[in-house]
Amino acid sequence: MFYGIQIEQAEYRVGSPTDVFAWDFDAQVGTDEFKLVWRAEAEYGFSADTFETLENKLRLQKPISEFFDAVAGIRLDTTSGKDRVQGVVGLHGVARQFVELDADLFVGNHPSLRLEAEYEMLFTNRVILTPSIEFDLPFNDDATFDRGAFAPTLEVGARLGYDLIDRAFSPYLGFHYERAFGKTASIRRSEGEDAGSLFLVAGARMIF
Repeated sequence: MFYGIQIEQAEYRVGSPTDVFAWDFDAQVGTDEFKLVWRAEAEYGFSADTFETLENKLRLQKPISEFFDAVAGIRLDTTSGKDRVQGVVGLHGVARQFVELDADLFVGNHPSLRLEAEYEMLFTNRVILTPSIEFDLPFNDDATFDRGAFAPTLEVGARLGYDLIDRAFSPYLGFHYERAFGKTASIRRSEGEDAGSLFLVAGARMIF
């Protein structure tokens, strides 16, 4: 039995239309064969003084091959208005060239698909560049989250970190770019927002 917390991102983003504080972490307990994982992601916008996203997922994870786990659980969104609960099924693991991949299908009144990929490029044993990409595709119109059917959002980032205390504490600098497409972009423009936003980020990655 093992347990631990891995904070992938705890960062301040400077950009337009507002500065943002964001976090992304996993807390897990279990064995190599079966574990329970709580993942939390959030973005807090300072100009509106509110959470732009606040998402928690509680999932069970079991290996189905040497490099991939099957995932099943629930997702809870609590950003604004009525809380939303959805089911989630997916595959998480490591592909060739050690690219970390997450593929999640969210099931409910507003189903969607999310694909995430991340790769660690070691310049030295301590200096690491981590590029990442996230693709989110809604399957129907979602007025609560200002998304149009089959109009995706894309997030791309790169963070250059230094392992100050082994892998336990790694401060980093980088950038984060978000872009909406199709109807989702049109909805944002109609509300006076930009379809894309670029942020400079400063934060730290931590493992407990």
